[in-house]
Amino acid sequence: MHDPNCIFCKIIKGEVPSEKTHHEDGEVLSMLDLNQSIPGHTLVIPTDHYRWFYELPDDLSNKIMKVMKTLAKKLKEEYSADYIEVSIVGIDVTHTHVHLIPHKKTISS
Repeated sequence: MHDPNCIFCKIIKGEVPSEKTHHEDGEVLSMLDLNQSIPGHTLVIPTDHYRWFYELPDDLSNKIMKVMKTLAKKLKEEYSADYIEVSIVGIDVTHTHVHLIPHKKTISS
């Protein structure tokens, strides 16, 4: 199921170009955020349109979490990050998406 007005659905259908990244399997896709202020800012999305993450079927949300964990490890290494921020908001684009953002520690302990 797709929403014809959703930018992520258009990307999935190939109607809008994107810089896809480490994962694409027919159910879950990752891509670089087009407006990234931090290098490596990656989005993980289901290929079917769901407005909110709590609407996802359990098997799909579990799969997305596994993809996120795998990608977080790759991003941590690739960008020499100290940690990966994870955020699920869903306001800017009305298609469930998870932000994975590599960070270096900025606060000294």
